[in-house]
Amino acid sequence: MSEQEQRPRPQYGEYATPEEQRARIAALGGGTAPHPDVVDTAVPPTPHSSAAANGASTRLPSPRPTTTAARPTRTADRVVTIALLAYGLITLLGAIPQLIDFVGFAETWMEMAGIDATLADPAAGRAWGIAAAIFYSVGWLTTAGLSWWSLSHRRLSWWIPLVGAIVTFVIVSLLLAAPLLSDPGVMQGFSAPR
Repeated sequence: MSEQEQRPRPQYGEYATPEEQRARIAALGGGTAPHPDVVDTAVPPTPHSSAAANGASTRLPSPRPTTTAARPTRTADRVVTIALLAYGLITLLGAIPQLIDFVGFAETWMEMAGIDATLADPAAGRAWGIAAAIFYSVGWLTTAGLSWWSLSHRRLSWWIPLVGAIVTFVIVSLLLAAPLLSDPGVMQGFSAPR
């Protein structure tokens, strides 16, 4: 057996000589005329070559990529995101008991603000404190869920805990300020001379 008989017949041009490649390109209508020494029998006719002869387009669709580019792992982003979420969780666990005990929270707040007053209706603020604790918990859970989703999709995530903390803090502060600033005893403490 000769070498020509042992190897398979080329299908995609991998064994074709430059002359055979030129002949194939010319037969498909995509190039110049073949070299004069090339025998016409080197390239068998295909359905594409007959379409080219009729003037039809022989453009084949471009192949789709078989792999996608790997996204960076962003180890530092993961560490910072998880550290911010852990800090937020520790803060949340420490704040919930204080928010539920609204009277104790209000007394501490007034002492730090330098206001010598007492709450006129301590029971009214308790519902606001519980609402603030619930919203604080929901805010942290939402932030943690969005951060986890972003990390699992390998997106930049460090900013999500920061934005979540700011939004949650502003809303919780408003929930706590509403009963304090509407209480007549606290308002008298603000207006009292120091």
